[in-house]
Amino acid sequence: MFKRKAMTAGLFAFSLCSFTLGCLASSSVQAAEKPASLPIGITTFMSGPASVFGMPAREAAQIYLDELNAGGGIDGVQVAPIYIDEGVGGDRLLSEYRRVVQEQGAQIMLASISSGNCNTLAPVAEDLKVVNILWDCGTEKAIEGHQYQYIVRSQANAVTEMVASVLYLLKMKPDFKTIAVVNQDYAWGRDSWDIFQTTLKALKPDVQVVAELFPKFGASDFSAEVSRLQVLRPDVVLSTSWGGDLDTFVRQASQRGLLKNSQFFLALGESSLERLGNSLPDGVLIGARGDHYFLEPRYINDPKHKAFVDKYRAKTGVYPIYSVYHMVQALDAMTAAYKKAIVANNGQWPDEEQLARAFRGLEFRGLTAPVTIRPEDGQGLEDQLFGMTTSSPDYRFKVLKNIMIVPAALVTTPAGESTPAWLKTLTPALLDKVSLLDKQP
Repeated sequence: MFKRKAMTAGLFAFSLCSFTLGCLASSSVQAAEKPASLPIGITTFMSGPASVFGMPAREAAQIYLDELNAGGGIDGVQVAPIYIDEGVGGDRLLSEYRRVVQEQGAQIMLASISSGNCNTLAPVAEDLKVVNILWDCGTEKAIEGHQYQYIVRSQANAVTEMVASVLYLLKMKPDFKTIAVVNQDYAWGRDSWDIFQTTLKALKPDVQVVAELFPKFGASDFSAEVSRLQVLRPDVVLSTSWGGDLDTFVRQASQRGLLKNSQFFLALGESSLERLGNSLPDGVLIGARGDHYFLEPRYINDPKHKAFVDKYRAKTGVYPIYSVYHMVQALDAMTAAYKKAIVANNGQWPDEEQLARAFRGLEFRGLTAPVTIRPEDGQGLEDQLFGMTTSSPDYRFKVLKNIMIVPAALVTTPAGESTPAWLKTLTPALLDKVSLLDKQP
């Protein structure tokens, strides 16, 4: 609807220009029609085991947008979110996505959490010519190797996260000899492990992989995996699983003492800290998918960060997790891009192409460190935080010590290069470029 109105306005202006000399002096910048409201589509898991991760993000979006609209919206335009449940399955999600864009007039989409869904929806968004922010999914394949105009990512990808994970593991446990992986059996679980083990072999080639276990997404029983690991007793057990799957696996492994026998590394574990409570012992290595942690040492007292954490906890009763941070980050990117596009368009409302261009090279800040979206490919550059669980008298769940933050530029495939080829160029010298923070919470 928005594009049809803009086109009609353009044709009308052209017809007037055909009969007036005044058009010769007019600006070449064309203004799209400013909407009465700005509908945006947001996909997140609102049902199923992944909803423990998706619903906090939905709450964050509503808190953010309520505050944005109370302050006047974007250039006076109120933002109207349309939420889509990723838990309904791929086919229905695709149908809902198209409906929200084509029938409800969404002018920008935030999709998705699932890497599989991002791979599916990115080419659809490009075909529909609607800007799509990959707001949480990790797969680098959603962007790498494509020449998309309308697809951008407001956070890091799996390469950044997994290369940084290997660096932290080698800093904290440099002498381990064996490793096993327990990952969800879908795009993220498989791809993240491929990147992790390729990086690990480049930096520590003598490590032996003793088990690669891929239970189905949404599994509720991990007894077979736990039994296998109890027999193998690997030095390190890695899992890049998330949401309810990770919670269930850790609880069942903890009940059988597995976490005492091996060094566990939960590369996405920050989102489960509060939910797992005392099921998680001290000494587990944790990743945060970005520098997203409510006790992030550099931003713990930052006014913007602290105000949102307090507001979120007052509304939900819990602390924000990294899906919350990713949602706010995507919405901050959206807001910043609209403002940039409006300025570039001489104060006029931008069309989809102008908005898409505004994301390229965009520098913005969510709740923690600033993020840059690369102009070449639309990939976000986001620093990565890791820590080790420890008990605290101030919280009923584990918090993090031995924190390390890895700069994004150090661990992200350069624009235009192939990830498999770039990973082969990594050497152990990379470890000398990272270290634990001097100041810890």
